[in-house]
Formats: sequence, structure tokens, C-alpha cells
Amino acid sequence: MNNPSSLREIDLDGFRRDMDALRARTLRSLSRADFDHLRRIEWFGRGLAVLGYGLAWMGVNPLSVFAIALAITIRWMVMHHVGHGGYERIPGIPERYRRKRFALGRRRWLDWLDWIEPAAWNYSHNQLHHYHTSEPADPDRVERNVALLRDIRLPRALKYVVVLAGALTWKLTYYAPNALNGLESRKLHTRGAPHENFINLLNFWDLRLPLVRRLWARSVAPYLLVHFVLVPCLFLPLGEAAFWAVLVNRILAELLANLHTFVCIVPSHAADDLALFDGPVKTKDEFYLRQVLTTANYRTGGDVNDVLHMWINYQIEHHLFPDLPMSTYREIQPEVAALCAKYGVPYVQESVFARLSKLLEVFVGSDRPAATAKHVFPQAMRGTLPKEEPPSSEPVLSSP
Repeated sequence: MNNPSSLREIDLDGFRRDMDALRARTLRSLSRADFDHLRRIEWFGRGLAVLGYGLAWMGVNPLSVFAIALAITIRWMVMHHVGHGGYERIPGIPERYRRKRFALGRRRWLDWLDWIEPAAWNYSHNQLHHYHTSEPADPDRVERNVALLRDIRLPRALKYVVVLAGALTWKLTYYAPNALNGLESRKLHTRGAPHENFINLLNFWDLRLPLVRRLWARSVAPYLLVHFVLVPCLFLPLGEAAFWAVLVNRILAELLANLHTFVCIVPSHAADDLALFDGPVKTKDEFYLRQVLTTANYRTGGDVNDVLHMWINYQIEHHLFPDLPMSTYREIQPEVAALCAKYGVPYVQESVFARLSKLLEVFVGSDRPAATAKHVFPQAMRGTLPKEEPPSSEPVLSSP
């Protein structure tokens, strides 16, 4: 194992070659079994929804809340990997599982009717976040997004209350508007910079702004009407009590699904042991290195464990190779970790609760995220990576 003291001492060329070779072998190994794995998880989620609603009309109960919440989370997980094109190379898959069809247009009502507009998600997440991870252009750069909460003079306990409120509602209050902001940034060429027309908590209700109107028309209103009006109304033939029981169970499930996704997703890119960068990736070597330096994994292994972690427990592998099927990440994770050890690249893996604890320190302002990774790589914060090829347009990780 190498023990480099700076980025310049890492054999970036060797690291890239080995990662490229791993990717190529993984692509050659893809088969129908990888798609069947996705379908099993998808049907498990649908079964949970049937179970949850099948019991929800009888009264408020934790089993319904948990089943519906996990079904919501699994649906997002399916969208996440299909939207990245993870199943495009598997022969014979139905067209609806291709990224240019899934959840787009009329398919949205069947595939993924969530708070987040699919087109906005596909650009903001798949492009901006994945190819600008932990840069100023990353819409999900936690340290910047929570700067106000970090700096404001409030009791620590009150800050935790604010974080909890945000976590319980974050798909509505953060992800849906932030995804639209990302999509709008492509049109305005303001990537990573604020803009007066972007949505924030202060103008969330200001329908004079076109982007706010789009948020309400395409995200908030459809979700509210379908999930909190139409679905409970389907149970009215069983009585008014059934309607209210379904509605309350669904509201509680929404809060739990938000909390679950927040706990899994947000800690994977934030803490004082993960790097921040002040400029864009310039080479493929650099891309691979940055994905590892800016990302953390959780405990891995087993479908139950992996589903409960939303497959975010393989976040390093997913960021290295975002367009692979879910099933392959479990297979290549040990090899990715071994390659990182071979080249002296820090590979961070802890329990989700350990990462959540570190995330909370970022939120309440107890740590010093501006010093991130300086103790590991002094050059990381200055973006002084070796240049081996001219800058290229995104995405730098092209398909072979």
C-alpha cells in the first residue's frame, strides 16, 4: 500500500487504468440477472405499498406507515439507477426502463410521481451533482447550503430542531426546488451562483416567479392531489373513518420517507474527512480521484441491508461508475476498496449513524468544514491536481 503525503505523489495514471479496467470487466459481465434484480426490488416495493394501504384504512398503525414509507423510498431508488442509464446495456429490457423514457412525459404518473420533477432531477442530480461533486457548481454541496444555519447565533438545541424539521420535509422544501434551480442554471449559465429567480424558502409561495409557478404546477400540486386527496378518497366507500385513517397514515409515511432518505443520502458527501474543491474536474484521472475523496460508504452487503440504505451504502462505487446496475456495486465494492488501498487513496466507510453524527456537526457549526481534507491532501482545497490531458466537456466519464 502506498502512503502518499499529497495528491502529486499518487500514481493517478495507474489508478485510472485500474479503474477503467474494473469498469470494462463489469460492463462485460452484465446480464439479464442484473435487470431481474431491479425488478425483484421494484416488486418488493409495490408489495409493501399494497400491504401498507391494505391495512391503512383500519386505523393509524406503524406497520402501514413503515410499509408505505419504504415503498416510497424504493420507488426513488429505482428512479435513481434507471435515470442514470444503469440498465441501458442489458439486451432486451423494456423501453420504459431506459433513461429517456422512465418517468418522463406521461410515464411520470406510472413510474415516479414524487415531489421532484423528473427532468429537473435528471439534470441537477445526474449531471451537476455527479460531475461537479463537492465543487461550487454542485447543487448539493452541504457546507454551502447550510451556511446560514451554521453561522446564525441560535442555541445548539434549536438548531437541531431546525435540522429535524428540514429532514422531515426535505423533498418538498429542498430537493424539489433545488432540482428546478439546477435545471434553470443550465439556461441562465449561472452554475453554482445565486440568481434572483431561483427558488428559496423566502419566495417559495411567490407565484409571480415563473420557476415557483412551475414548482407548484408540476411538483407540489400533482403530488398533493394524488397522494393526499385522490388516494384517501378511494377508501371513502369504507366510511369516513377509513378516509381519515388512510390520510393520517399517508402523512406519517411521508414524514418517515423524508427522514429515511435524508439520513441515507445527505451524510454521504459531508464531514471533515471528505474533500471540498474550488474548481471543476479537468481529467478523467482527476474525476476518479475526486469521487473517492468526496464520498463515503456505509455498511455493505445483503439485499435487506442495501435496500434499507437505499443502495447509498455503495456511494463511492456509484460515483465512480454512475451508469451501472445496482447489483454490480455490491460485486465491485471490495475491489474498489482494494484499489484505493493500493494507491493510497482514502476510502471512507462507516455506519450511517456515524456519518449522520458527523453531518450534524456540519449543520450546527461545531466542526470546521473549510479545513476539509487538508490534513490528508494539502493540495485538495486548492484544486492543484496534475494535468495529463486538456479539459473536456462534461461528463468526463464517457461510456466506452
